[in-house]
Amino acid sequence: MSKRSNPIVLAWLPAAVLLALASNAAAQDTSAPPATRAKDLSAVIVTGTRSDSRTESSSLTPIDVVSAKVLQQTGTNDLPTALARIIPSLTFPRPSAADTADTQRPAQLRGLSPDQVLVLVNGKRWHPGALLLTNGVLGRGAQAVDINTIPVSAIDHIEVLRDGASAQYGSDAIAGVINIILKKGAKGGDVEITGGQYSAGDGRQWQGSANFGIPLGNDKGWLRIAAQSGHEDYTNRAGPDRRPGFPQLGVNYREGDPAVRDQNLLLNTQYDITPDVQFYAFGHFGHRDGTSPAFFRYGRNSPSPSSPLIANIYPNGYLPLENSNSTDRSLVAGLRGTVNGWRWDVSGNYGGNRVSYTTFNSINLAYLNDFGSSPTSFHDGILKAAQQSFDIDLVKDVSVGWLPNPVTVAFGAEYLRQSYAIDAGDLTSYYTSSGNPIPDTTTIPAGGAQGFAGWQPANSGSLARHDVAEYLNLETNLTDKLGVSAAVRHENYSDFGGTTSGSLAGRFDFTDTFALRASASTGFRAPSLAQQFYSSTSSLFFGPGNSLGLPAGIYNSGLVPVNSQVARLLGSEPLKPEKSRNYTIGAVWNPTDALSLSIDAYQIAISDRIVLSSSIATTGPAVQAYLAANGVANLNYSGVSYFTNAADTRTRGIDFVASYRSDFGNAGTLQTTISTNYNKNEVTKVRPNPAVLDALGATFHRLDRRDIRGLLADTTPRSKLILSEQYNVGNWGVTGSVTRYGRYTAYNATNSLLDQTFTPKWIFDLAVNYSLQQWTFTVGADDALDVYPDRVIPGSNNNGTLPYSVYAPFGYNGAYVYGKVAYRW
Repeated sequence: MSKRSNPIVLAWLPAAVLLALASNAAAQDTSAPPATRAKDLSAVIVTGTRSDSRTESSSLTPIDVVSAKVLQQTGTNDLPTALARIIPSLTFPRPSAADTADTQRPAQLRGLSPDQVLVLVNGKRWHPGALLLTNGVLGRGAQAVDINTIPVSAIDHIEVLRDGASAQYGSDAIAGVINIILKKGAKGGDVEITGGQYSAGDGRQWQGSANFGIPLGNDKGWLRIAAQSGHEDYTNRAGPDRRPGFPQLGVNYREGDPAVRDQNLLLNTQYDITPDVQFYAFGHFGHRDGTSPAFFRYGRNSPSPSSPLIANIYPNGYLPLENSNSTDRSLVAGLRGTVNGWRWDVSGNYGGNRVSYTTFNSINLAYLNDFGSSPTSFHDGILKAAQQSFDIDLVKDVSVGWLPNPVTVAFGAEYLRQSYAIDAGDLTSYYTSSGNPIPDTTTIPAGGAQGFAGWQPANSGSLARHDVAEYLNLETNLTDKLGVSAAVRHENYSDFGGTTSGSLAGRFDFTDTFALRASASTGFRAPSLAQQFYSSTSSLFFGPGNSLGLPAGIYNSGLVPVNSQVARLLGSEPLKPEKSRNYTIGAVWNPTDALSLSIDAYQIAISDRIVLSSSIATTGPAVQAYLAANGVANLNYSGVSYFTNAADTRTRGIDFVASYRSDFGNAGTLQTTISTNYNKNEVTKVRPNPAVLDALGATFHRLDRRDIRGLLADTTPRSKLILSEQYNVGNWGVTGSVTRYGRYTAYNATNSLLDQTFTPKWIFDLAVNYSLQQWTFTVGADDALDVYPDRVIPGSNNNGTLPYSVYAPFGYNGAYVYGKVAYRW
């Protein structure tokens, strides 16, 4: 077995390179103007602090500030992919054929769940999407925020806080905070159009965007408008079925990115009512239409057709397609100002996501068997998630006689209401069999639209809760060298009660260029309403050695709410919040204006992790008899799963960031950045199985091997390194970056012989741009060397049809070549 990279060596190898540069930089003029600095370390930050004078260079906790220019240099059209190419501790998986995970892909920070990172826009909590990740993908079980809805052209910069922040912001901030800061003011704007396709000849994309400002009321205010529209064709890297008699049928499966069309509009405005009172607001409307594939069903032209029922409708088989039609709305409005030294802010916040789900090019075998016909397109139902909040924030710098510097005192309160709803689909989308077998067989056909069964009336309904929170933050410099902060926040949720979080942070500047910093905090994440309420029936592929104990194949699997009759009978319990303990210690060194370095080590211990359980086999006689005796019969699935507080986990890691700027005079400038992350997640405790399941002898593990060793641990690469270079001379600019993704392992649920470790890969991105007055022309290639992840071993690739793993951290599309034209003023 190959050994993993040593984290100490991994963290300090790039440091050695930068230290060599530092020896040259130390001899340079340290009085160079701020424009020559590697980064604008004097820029005031607003994330993780209530002070109005804290900068990136003086931050008490690790924070990355990513400018709009750096985002645009990545070449990609979507925001999470751009961030993943800049920040090594952030990953953006690209699963395929994974139902709802395809079109609302989540971002992960430090290998933790997507719903354990809080997303803010202009410091205000952004709403989660309505979709729940239910298949075997990274982030399984999460109801995450979809940051892809925010146009890149609207963004001024992004602040990524790599530290727990529940004491400042409440639920979800266990792994950290992503705060997206929008552009301000009436001046300036840009129009951009980009297009490209993959070297394999598919996945053609285009996107147009515009962002501009309008003055209001004799320069008392402004309105900024950002619009974005784009389209992406699907990609396919599937292979032919390798079984005898099947290869001649060609490639029938689809594995790759979905087909997507989306539009986004974002408005941001501010108006001075008086010199001391401002009105502000920002709102968003977005629409995304995405189509993803399910698994192919073979027809009568194959050696083993899926079902004789489809002969007259799909004689050559069919590939069910799943369409998600998503609408996203949000509006934040408020007043802020100053009075007697107090900075106050009162705001209201609404956000919501609605997803209408349709399966087409499909069939309901049970409906066809019972009634002689079946639709081929099905309305599966609608998911809706919404969030409203009302916030009051007060801040003042208070002078205390016995302290040399003022204390920033901040306190406030928040009322938060969240809701979740499921509307049932059409009868034909969820209809289950009357119990009559297929003629001339003993087989009872599976019910529901093949690929994705609709939500039944029993699944429909709505759920809502509210939360009232109060917080207090104190921050000051006890001496010119020692800065400290403390925070406490209390929350009271209507569905599970109260919780209190606290944090302490400090920083000691030994010199003007070197400092140590450390923080400790507790945190929590409230179980999402979707995790409590969501239910569905899906057709899933269960491979060899599956948790159901069934032969490899496609089976219906049911996800039931924790408070449903079936879940309670099979051992479910009410969900409680996750709790965390975060510790970080690090160092910051800026030996010259051109060079900056930072290193931070961290540990995050989380108890009562909320996860989606493995499937409980419902095909056994003992389980079926037990359910029938309690009034539950004729289940339309072979396995049942539900959400549970199953495990405790521990995350340990190191972040290293170094940046150096070389000025060659007339020969141009070169900006070098090296950043790396080593991150180890492990499950430290698993709660025992429910006693009722042990008594029934059911095939079940609260967490199986795939979760314990993989999805909660080693299926995310432990290491990631990014080396980027930005060279500018005259009107020309060249951007190159190399990203190394470390090894990761995909674990089988029950059989260790089917585990697979994937080798590290190096991905090279390159772009060249030319500026002519206000125009910029760019050509580039992402994954320019056309690197693919390792192919999946034969025992796990569905007979060769799905050759790549859904866990591949950079996808499996190969090289993408593109061009851009931008006009800025």
